[in-house]
Amino acid sequence: MPAPSTGQAPAPVNSRSRVLVASLIGTTIEFYDFYIYATAAVLVFPTLFFPSSDPTTALLSSFAVFGAAMVARPIGAIVFGHLGDRIGRKATLVASLLTMGVATFLIGVLPTYEQAGWIATALLVLMRLAQGFAIGGEWSGAALVATENAPSGKRALYGTFPQLGAPLGFIIGNGLFLLIGALLPSAAGADPSQPSEAFLEWGWRVPFLFSAVMVAIGLWVRMRLVESTVFSRTREAGLVRKLPLATAFRSHWRQLILGTFFMLATYVLFYLMTTFSLSYGRTATDAAVPGLGYSYTTFVLMMIFGVLFFAAFTLISGPLADKYGRRATLIAVTAAIVVFGLLWVPLTGMGTLGVVLWLVLGFTLMGMTFGPMGALLPELFPTSVRYTGSGISYNVSSILGAAVAPFVAVALWEAGDGSPWLVGVYLSAMALLTLVALLLGKETKGVALDGGETPEAPEQDTAADASPAVPASR
Repeated sequence: MPAPSTGQAPAPVNSRSRVLVASLIGTTIEFYDFYIYATAAVLVFPTLFFPSSDPTTALLSSFAVFGAAMVARPIGAIVFGHLGDRIGRKATLVASLLTMGVATFLIGVLPTYEQAGWIATALLVLMRLAQGFAIGGEWSGAALVATENAPSGKRALYGTFPQLGAPLGFIIGNGLFLLIGALLPSAAGADPSQPSEAFLEWGWRVPFLFSAVMVAIGLWVRMRLVESTVFSRTREAGLVRKLPLATAFRSHWRQLILGTFFMLATYVLFYLMTTFSLSYGRTATDAAVPGLGYSYTTFVLMMIFGVLFFAAFTLISGPLADKYGRRATLIAVTAAIVVFGLLWVPLTGMGTLGVVLWLVLGFTLMGMTFGPMGALLPELFPTSVRYTGSGISYNVSSILGAAVAPFVAVALWEAGDGSPWLVGVYLSAMALLTLVALLLGKETKGVALDGGETPEAPEQDTAADASPAVPASR
């Protein structure tokens, strides 16, 4: 772990507005792309790419591909982390955003199963893996841009800006789906919760194609960034590692494990409240596995209302983590998530008011647990392996939490005879694991991101480190 701070943070080389916009816009696009896939995975992909006589089987297949991207994320974290710790944050962030944008745009032009058979499904899987690969390098780079350029005492606040991309991406992505659905209404007398023929034919493609506009804006902003002083000093001191991955696993394995479990409850809650809840909220009450029975439009509007609390409390969590510490803040929030999981059935059984309260509470807790992670995970690692270490922790946790969460939730939903009580217990159990990790960890509020690393004794690196520093170019 980086050494305790003994002085002021280095003077920023990027303006505050440039740092905040650059860290926010990339994760907004990242989550926009993931949300539109998540929405399509529930709304149209089971029909267009996974035809089956059993709707539950088709939905599970669609969720399985959704989760497949999480498997690619650690690979992306390793590749982009290596580049970010070797050549710099700026170029790596541009590459990850471009990869993400191309993959998302191509999903919008794919043929369907009816047009190309299994080839269509295979291409969807490939593009989904490319999305996951790109996101593996996106988040940690955005978090580093924010935290490495943050003024003294405001690192957690700055770290909430890349996190704010999650609720903004949700609102933009689902808002666009709602707008398209309103312009392409179902035929008279048809089930209003089902997509129209025009929506199934071409309307669903529009959000994926629109991502090209957002990526172009994001690339323009990021091309104007300057490398942080923290990374520049590390490079000039000859501390850039030849193999950052080897250094991270050899000298910082404990931080990798703790960081992974720090994120576990966050990921499970995140994907239960977004991907799974959309399916649960729309499923008819008289279906084989009964849900809440709301129309798509009604439930998404309820979710967007809840996501407003997600955004607000993401920002609120930053000053709290700066004042009370990341660990103390997250211990309290994680304990609340344990309780929330046990209240899942009582809340959703109280009618519309209870469902809205369930969404508000869930998304509020989501903001409070997600916000401090933008500072906490980067603070676990020294500059020479920060991109790699924070990225691996964040993305390996996505496999344990996010990749299986929607899939497990549907299975538990079925096992509970239509009641989601087992889904709530699952959330509480994952939160308990995170709580244990937080109790075993240490506070990182006072560490200096550029402190303690010297050419003679790299920060926390052992003499047996198999990844020697690369001399700075002159």
